[in-house]
Amino acid sequence: MRIPTVLTIAGSDSGGGAGIEADLKTFAAIGVHGTVAITAITAQNTTGVFGIHEIPPEMIRLQIEAVYNDIGFEFAKTGMLFSEAIINEVSDVIKKLGIKVVVDPVMIAKSGAPLLLPEAMTALKEKLIPLAEVVTPNVNEAEALTGIKIHTIEDSIRAGKAILDLGPKAVVVKGGHLKGDAVDVLYTKEGVIKILGSPRVESITTHGTGCTFSAAIAAYLALGLSIENAFAEAKKFVTNAIKYGLRIGKGVGPVEPMSNLRIDAERYRVISKMYDALRLLESSPQLSKLTPECQINLVMALPYPFADSIEAVCGIPGRITNIGGRLRPSSCPTFGASKHLARLIITVMEYDSNVRSAMNIKYSKEIIETCEKLGWIVSYYDRCKEPEEIKAKEGATIPWGTREAIKSIGRIPDIIYHTGDYGKEPMIVILGRDPLETVSKAIKLAESLA
Repeated sequence: MRIPTVLTIAGSDSGGGAGIEADLKTFAAIGVHGTVAITAITAQNTTGVFGIHEIPPEMIRLQIEAVYNDIGFEFAKTGMLFSEAIINEVSDVIKKLGIKVVVDPVMIAKSGAPLLLPEAMTALKEKLIPLAEVVTPNVNEAEALTGIKIHTIEDSIRAGKAILDLGPKAVVVKGGHLKGDAVDVLYTKEGVIKILGSPRVESITTHGTGCTFSAAIAAYLALGLSIENAFAEAKKFVTNAIKYGLRIGKGVGPVEPMSNLRIDAERYRVISKMYDALRLLESSPQLSKLTPECQINLVMALPYPFADSIEAVCGIPGRITNIGGRLRPSSCPTFGASKHLARLIITVMEYDSNVRSAMNIKYSKEIIETCEKLGWIVSYYDRCKEPEEIKAKEGATIPWGTREAIKSIGRIPDIIYHTGDYGKEPMIVILGRDPLETVSKAIKLAESLA
């Protein structure tokens, strides 16, 4: 099957954070082939834009036609076009070839540098926007296009309607510059209004956000998604790209479109290691002796910086049970399956990001003594000393206890345990870099006890 192709008609960012560089990374991460028609070369980094050199309009047209006549493409997107002459040339070739296009009306760089000459605004509104499948202005751009001041979601809807009147099939007014959650509004020719919000990511890595978002919409449209679904997927994609942006340079760092691809790859690696560890666990006749009343679970977290929530930790739904003297997992490894061990391992990774796995077993003095005889580092916390404000906060006990155990010895131990509290079963947790190491430790412990 032929891979879908998408063309970006935009400027080049020498810092690699926005423009065609961001677009190509986005296309690759989503799974389409990216092609380019460069409109301008910029000298820029994370602190600002220091120079802009326009590509002659005729050369831009030749780039578009060269790709179209040989490779072809399902969708195009426009970014920085800069001048009236470039907008006119790009609009003419889009119309002539019947190209489906997502228009990102880039006007100002993150640093504040102008990326669209004032006299080009009329050409943008009258020639290019009417040809668009989707237009993706941010708040400032939507205000410039419509004259409507945007402070609320209702204002975004009014501005979207005004831009829609210029002729495109759909408009997304991005809400990243508004206060509160990041709320984007989709308004279509059919009268569909879709509002998508996400918690605002407090980040200094937002350079290239608009380019990545519009490129993602174009890529998802090329894959056959509807405008509404492409909008929703692009929203999730760019949120991750911001969340895991690259802290490079001295100014505003770039978003990281490849983070979405890395997360998928790391999830696969974690699940593969979990299956290997479960096969080892099931092969041991001794391990069932370590089963606590609440049963066993085994977890592994995604690597830093992705291990930031319970959903980033893979465990066993229903836990691992003792069936006829052998341990058997109740289900397949799943992300988000363990709350307690997930909170524990995420806390451990604050101190050492290489320790990503944990397994709980029953507590006894004999087991602790055996761990010490094996030369393992053992640490303890007392649940009876838990502060009232920690007890009152849902999910705070285990992170508190884990930090206490690590602080008490000044390093990551092999074993963390507590002797319980009122209504709480005593427990031992084995730590490891991955589940194979963790299960191997458990087997060694069980055999030593035997």
